[in-house]
Amino acid sequence: MRIDDLLGGDEPTFSFEFFPPKTPEGEENFKHALTELAPLNPSFVSVTYGAGGATRDKTVEIVRHIKEAHGLEAMAHFTCVGASVPELHETLQEIRAAGIDNVLALRGDPPRGQTEWVASEGGLEYSHQLVGLLRKDYDFAIGAACFPETHIHATSPEDDLRFLKEKVDAGADFLITQLFFDNALYYDFVARARAIGIDVPIIPGVMPITNYKQIRTITSLCAATMPEHVLGELDARQDDQEAVAEFGVSYATMQCADLLAHGAPGIHFCTMNRSPATRAILSALRLWRPWDERRTGLGEPRRPSAVAS
Repeated sequence: MRIDDLLGGDEPTFSFEFFPPKTPEGEENFKHALTELAPLNPSFVSVTYGAGGATRDKTVEIVRHIKEAHGLEAMAHFTCVGASVPELHETLQEIRAAGIDNVLALRGDPPRGQTEWVASEGGLEYSHQLVGLLRKDYDFAIGAACFPETHIHATSPEDDLRFLKEKVDAGADFLITQLFFDNALYYDFVARARAIGIDVPIIPGVMPITNYKQIRTITSLCAATMPEHVLGELDARQDDQEAVAEFGVSYATMQCADLLAHGAPGIHFCTMNRSPATRAILSALRLWRPWDERRTGLGEPRRPSAVAS
């Protein structure tokens, strides 16, 4: 089923992001997480590419497995790094032959060890070109990435939005945001996107905080900021991983509830191939049903001060 057909209903979508494991231990973590999360019946799951397209074949293999073995709708991340246009078509034909209906079109990161992004010989340079190729030659539902705090390589927020509109105009059906920790950033971003004519669904990407060092590393790499009061709570717990995870699950639950009460079309969880945090958050949200506050018009939805500033 196409993801764009799942969006826009009364019920929000809930989706999980996995990455291809690289070690035997990682393989076991991934299998366990998938086994634990599949019974939650996500709307869809996605599988990332490695830097420089390093896991291209494994991504397709895992997406195929998720569809066939678990009966879940799955989306393959797809980049134009390290491939010519004919090579892109070759992989896309494999994706289509595997019965995959959904692709997240990304420019992609440079291969490890490279700081500059350079188009491959005979390849594409921009993500909107990849979206256009997909729209012209394939009947996929096409997703694209967006950045509430602006892409790290963008020259300005205005330019970043202009490039995003090029992706939508080229044929992107929906957008998924990079992770963020202050919902006000998402609301402002959506308002600015709508003001320039971007009208496709914008799904917030949420990463539950479960490890202090890991989240500090990830946020530094992607330039995602964290509210000072949240940093303070994490700093106070940094030597107690269990306490960090407990706080992270609580914070992400409030963050997601606020987003859904304010009209977000769904939540895309970055699972880091682990299941407990995502299971706890999604179970709480399904009991809470904060989106009903929006749908039934019960007044201004809750907006916890710890989440939306």
